[in-house]
Amino acid sequence: MIGDGKKSIYDLLPENLYSKTILISESEPYDFHQILQQNNFTFPLIVKPDVGLRGIGVKLIADYESLFAYRDSIKKDFLIQEQCNYPNEIGLFYCRIPDKSNGKITGITIKKFLEVKGDGLQTIYDLLLQNPRFEMQIPKLKSQLNLEEILPLNEERCLVPFGNHNRGTEFLDGRHLITPQLEKTFDGILSKIEGFYYGRLDIRYDNFADLVAGKNFMIIEINGAKSEPTHIYDPSHSFWYAQKEIFRHQMLFYRVVLERYKQ
Repeated sequence: MIGDGKKSIYDLLPENLYSKTILISESEPYDFHQILQQNNFTFPLIVKPDVGLRGIGVKLIADYESLFAYRDSIKKDFLIQEQCNYPNEIGLFYCRIPDKSNGKITGITIKKFLEVKGDGLQTIYDLLLQNPRFEMQIPKLKSQLNLEEILPLNEERCLVPFGNHNRGTEFLDGRHLITPQLEKTFDGILSKIEGFYYGRLDIRYDNFADLVAGKNFMIIEINGAKSEPTHIYDPSHSFWYAQKEIFRHQMLFYRVVLERYKQ
């Protein structure tokens, strides 16, 4: 429920389902040049706390200087991970009652990254001001980007490549994407993870047809017992809809626990 390490969860997955990841312990000295060479890592890389929350501390780093600075600032165990270059991301909520052979996808969240489109006149800063969701990210982005840059006409640029709500990503309800074939695909994938019955997978993928077929995707993160059905954050949904969905998932969780207890 809390304090679980990401690396211990990655270790439960077949290696082809997630980006290559190494754990860096706060208490041990490391030769980062040697580690990256041994693991055939090349910049840019993703770094993030092993025990994290809502995308806090997740960064894209471009060089050794940034890696050393991150190590000195975070002061806790963290992960170095290959960047996944698939362009799209969803959150997929899955549940299988332990006495059943098949599970259900109970929600899909489409993640719309913080992206601006240039007009050849306005700065990135000006473009961010036009969207209240993006405007809230300006203090964080000031130290990372040149916000005075003027983007050429119709150039689209993703400013935050992480699908986190508090990093400017918009969450949209993707329930229309749930199909029997997609459920069958993830029944097969998730049956390989011992003890996994309930949770949300954050997935990067190339195109949705390939994802349905179980190809060209990577699992970025798995959340278990503490998972939220993040499709509730679609701006078109009401507070009461969100409460209903949370309660529905709590009842599914109860059924999972009850069946496991019987076993």
